[in-house]
Amino acid sequence: MKELNEIIKTEKEKIDKKITKKIDEIRKDSDASLNTLIDSMEYSLKAGGKRIRPILTVKVTEMLKGELKTAYDLGIALEFIHTYSLIHDDLPAMDNDDYRRGQLSNHKVFGDGMAILAGDALLTLAFEKLSELNLSADNKVKVINLASKMAGYKGMVGGQSLDLKFEDVQVDFDTLNKTHHLKTAALFKAAILGGAYCADPAKEEVKALSSYATKLGLLFQITDDILDKTGNLETLGKEVGSDEKSNKSTYVTLLGIDDAQEKAKETAEAAKEELEIFENNQFLTKLIDFILFRES
Repeated sequence: MKELNEIIKTEKEKIDKKITKKIDEIRKDSDASLNTLIDSMEYSLKAGGKRIRPILTVKVTEMLKGELKTAYDLGIALEFIHTYSLIHDDLPAMDNDDYRRGQLSNHKVFGDGMAILAGDALLTLAFEKLSELNLSADNKVKVINLASKMAGYKGMVGGQSLDLKFEDVQVDFDTLNKTHHLKTAALFKAAILGGAYCADPAKEEVKALSSYATKLGLLFQITDDILDKTGNLETLGKEVGSDEKSNKSTYVTLLGIDDAQEKAKETAEAAKEELEIFENNQFLTKLIDFILFRES
């Protein structure tokens, strides 16, 4: 696990530098009157985070011997989408969270309106970057189509709508699973399959990676639900108990802590099975345990 932590740290530093470079380019190319908007975008982009999604993109491309520079560009675009979703997720009309990644949420610093616009700007910036990827026309269309579906009503936004719909409602396990297939797992799928399309994947590889992505996303959500009950602000970087405050059904409320932890282990093992067809799958395999045993 120590070796994996070092790889993640190294990749995170590379991605952070590329994000900083992009923000600097935006600021240089923009009128000074837009500085507050750019400040708001930069505030959330530089708030930290593990950068798991772009790292996945890079490592899948590396495993399939694809074009790494393109993978970094793609991963950063997906991180813009992820960050936009967090800004909007924290808004009073959504989850109403005051903290994100150990600092005040974007709207607590810049106001609701500017936070909404910063999220909008990051989402559209992501597709600007996707349109510029150094890929064949066929694979570029696949990546843009994939990101659109996984970030939109068929994916993350659709899942968030169900999350809002089912506040104060006790849902069954299948409904909860459906919600998080969309809300959480979809963007993992965009990152992982996007990485595959930076190479030349076989159909069976795409199928296996798609299933791996779904299971990894669900694992991430299960552990997130557990940490929302057992963690603390200092380690998580956000307030705990927010799901309970919003009266949301979670894997913990439906299963209890012990069974949720057991479900996480089962999901982790199922994710590992999807990687058996790949050589050099060590990073993706070890990442499963990294998420399973994470504390933040």
